[in-house]
Amino acid sequence: MQHNIFTSIRSLKFIDGCKSQVYALHHSSASSSADVGSAPSCGGSVGEKFLHHLQELRVNAKPARNMLPPPSHHPTTSITIDNLLPRGLPETDILEPQIEPCLKPLDMVESLADLYRRIDKSLEAEKSRLYLEQCALFRGFPDPKMYRRSLRSARQHAIDVHSKVVLASWLRFERREDELIGTSAMDCCGRNMECPKACLKPGYGPESANDRCACLQSPIPFWDRDISMMDEQEEYSSPDEDADMSFCIGDEEVRCVRYKMASLSRPFRAMLYGDFNESRREKINFSKNGISAQGMKAAEVFSRTKKLDSFDLPMVLELLSFANRFCCEEMKSACDAHLASLVSDMDLALLLVEYALEEMAYLLVAACLQVFLRELPSSMHHNYVMKLFCSSQGKESLDAVGHASFLLYYFLSQIALEDDMKSNATVMLLERLCESATEVWQKQIAYHQLGVVMLERKEYKDAHKWFHAAASEGHIYSLLGVARSKFKRGHKYSAYKVMSSLISDHKPNGWMYQERAMYCSGREKLLDLEMATDLDPSLSFPYKYRAVSLVEDDQLGAAISELNKIIGFKVSSDCLELRAWISIALNDYQVALRDVRALLTIEPNYMMYNGKMPADHLVELLQPMVQQWNDADCWMQLYDRWSAVDDIGSLAVVHHMLANDPGKSLIRFRQSLLLLRLNCQKAAMRSLRLARNFASTEHERLVYEGWILFDTGHREEALERAEESLSIQRSFEAFFLKAYILSDPHLDPESIAHVVQLMEEALTCPSDNLRKGQAFNNLGTIYADCEKLDLATDCFTRALSLKHTRAHQGLARVFHMKEDEKAAYEEMTKLIMKARTSASAYEKRAEYCGPNEINMAKNDLVIATQLDPLRTHPYRWRAAVLMDDHKESEAIKELTRAIDFKPDLQLLHLRAAFHDSMGDNSSAVQDCEAALCLDPESCETLKLYDSSRGKVSKEQEK
Repeated sequence: MQHNIFTSIRSLKFIDGCKSQVYALHHSSASSSADVGSAPSCGGSVGEKFLHHLQELRVNAKPARNMLPPPSHHPTTSITIDNLLPRGLPETDILEPQIEPCLKPLDMVESLADLYRRIDKSLEAEKSRLYLEQCALFRGFPDPKMYRRSLRSARQHAIDVHSKVVLASWLRFERREDELIGTSAMDCCGRNMECPKACLKPGYGPESANDRCACLQSPIPFWDRDISMMDEQEEYSSPDEDADMSFCIGDEEVRCVRYKMASLSRPFRAMLYGDFNESRREKINFSKNGISAQGMKAAEVFSRTKKLDSFDLPMVLELLSFANRFCCEEMKSACDAHLASLVSDMDLALLLVEYALEEMAYLLVAACLQVFLRELPSSMHHNYVMKLFCSSQGKESLDAVGHASFLLYYFLSQIALEDDMKSNATVMLLERLCESATEVWQKQIAYHQLGVVMLERKEYKDAHKWFHAAASEGHIYSLLGVARSKFKRGHKYSAYKVMSSLISDHKPNGWMYQERAMYCSGREKLLDLEMATDLDPSLSFPYKYRAVSLVEDDQLGAAISELNKIIGFKVSSDCLELRAWISIALNDYQVALRDVRALLTIEPNYMMYNGKMPADHLVELLQPMVQQWNDADCWMQLYDRWSAVDDIGSLAVVHHMLANDPGKSLIRFRQSLLLLRLNCQKAAMRSLRLARNFASTEHERLVYEGWILFDTGHREEALERAEESLSIQRSFEAFFLKAYILSDPHLDPESIAHVVQLMEEALTCPSDNLRKGQAFNNLGTIYADCEKLDLATDCFTRALSLKHTRAHQGLARVFHMKEDEKAAYEEMTKLIMKARTSASAYEKRAEYCGPNEINMAKNDLVIATQLDPLRTHPYRWRAAVLMDDHKESEAIKELTRAIDFKPDLQLLHLRAAFHDSMGDNSSAVQDCEAALCLDPESCETLKLYDSSRGKVSKEQEK
């Protein structure tokens, strides 16, 4: 290759150039802004059953989840180390790595590429199903946005009503709108994608799914509505003058038009015009056919008008039953659609679902099902609903009417797994999932998840059966469950052989060595754990095991250092708990309290010591052991930790502040920003929902709703919330939100000027210095993007004066743009010295090393990878260096090492480019396909993909 290292690094500009400059705005801003009752009865007439239900219907649902846990009242007197560590310190013998309940292919790149090809070549009717498969694949990814994007794509391409109802409800559940005070399950978000009415209409194409729904259209004017109602009343008043026959029911006679009644169905046509006595009679006795006189009058009206609007609910139900009995398809469809349009709440859905199933009313069942699904998770605690979903009989009833599907049970089982993995309901739903699975991947995930649940329930024989079934379908990862269930039944050597065979037969993966370490001891165990970490540094179990092993050797400080390695780049509740345990043993109660508060923020109902003690109780026990803070102290501590880029420490202070004032929405919002920085996106969204619920003003509530919508992919709706908030009151957060939404890597100068104006407007509004420091930093980034370096310098300097330490990075960038590499390097050194977490600072400082300082850059990037192995830039940089040294295989290996545990768009694109330059076009195509599966709109990857495919085609032609 005829270029030097810096040419290679510049070749990454589509990743690190303009995009990275705006990323500085997005990243810092994102990180600081965002985050069983009785069975259905069959006897009696429709009217009798309807009245019976009206009298006896009882909704036994549990109340919705509380947004705040009740305060604890545990005594805190006579606190000793035995109170704080009632179970003593953890032991290595009880530690086990988790078996993930998701699809985990051996070769993720190959699986992603294959899925992209199938989606790209599929017919429209197949796309929704393929996007659901993509959802299942992305479920195990750390970024939930990819999973939600696939879910939206599945809904966008859904054609049948059932799929629309389930997918729209799933999207709503992912936002946890049940936790938003003042919202109803059947509220419309404004888009066809999730509108409950739009979901009941079949056949919408992918374009219309994102359109505004009819719910937002203006209602019919009052005067037009009066005219239409008068016309309808005239139509319904009496039969035509051509009435030439009657149906006699009891003592009543219903006059009808013979040919119009005959048009209702073939049975009526045969009766009225066929070789039957009735065809020659003017009056027909219809008393014993299960319909009342009023019902027959309604049928006569429908035969003329084809409308049902003038009839009440019991009458339409009677017509539905009548239509089924006499095969009146048009009337049945009309009744079905009319009844479905009336279902708007849980009570009515529970009332009508039995009739709908009995009468095989597809749309009405869909409408009732939609309410049950949109009321999740609370509806899962209703006996009838759960019997319908969980039981074999319920599945058969749903299947008969076209509403039992793998999609439905996959959605329900995921909620059940989150709610209570060990419950009988979870097992039953997974059993229904297994029964519904038809494709290979569906069987793999269904069998595997049932194996995971059985293992948790300590039903090891059944767990072995299901894991083996999943492995037989090609899910090799399930062999891990086979080994674990053997081990639990006392067959340790057999488990070891399973894992050893897996390692020898396939390309080694970190989880393989991690699992085999369970079945060996001594140095061999430690070597396997080291290999697991080397292959996949994101696995937390090896760090935990080594830490506990050090505790057993009475090396508590070294144990904490080991945990710090994983917590530094991947925060999890279990690792924070373990570090808190060890800190208590060291009598470092302040640090222990910090970690417990942080984990409570991530999981508010967390149970310590293997589920034996609520974490909030441990907080109460630790509080008397540390210095007490008032509100002023808390703010000072927050400023200090924020300035030191100590996100976990900041999170603990915020938790303390919320304990004193749980309804303070601004602090909840601050909490969500910190959680986003720590990549705890689910917890961040929960904090945002709480901030929205506790907002004291309408304009503040709208801002938090805007962030929720933006973070879940609803950009336009988020912008509407920001503008609505500003129309009520000008505020820092509303301007900041609007500016953030409008920020884009490809803005034109006019749009950039608008964003700058919004940021400047924000800075004129009252706010605390922490947020203003962030705003100055973001504004400085925009100025730097526009090459207004003096203005950028001023903004970054003002941000630093407000203790926004991250502004050192922006200032370093300005020096770099001024070609003052020494000053840029020194500025990043200041950030490294101040920041508690500094992997990104080392990574960035490496960029400011000159051509003669390559070794310094290498050292910084090695440190960055040690501090955070999930950062992709160091791998790409080192690979570029190797390519410039004509070490192509080593460059590919460097990228592959990271891709194996973190499939990433940038890594995959660069490896594809390297393959392409080496003439390995088929490998380049596969990497491009995998990258496009992650982001189908990557323009640079699409160009490379087209080029590589063209070369492959030419090779095939030869």
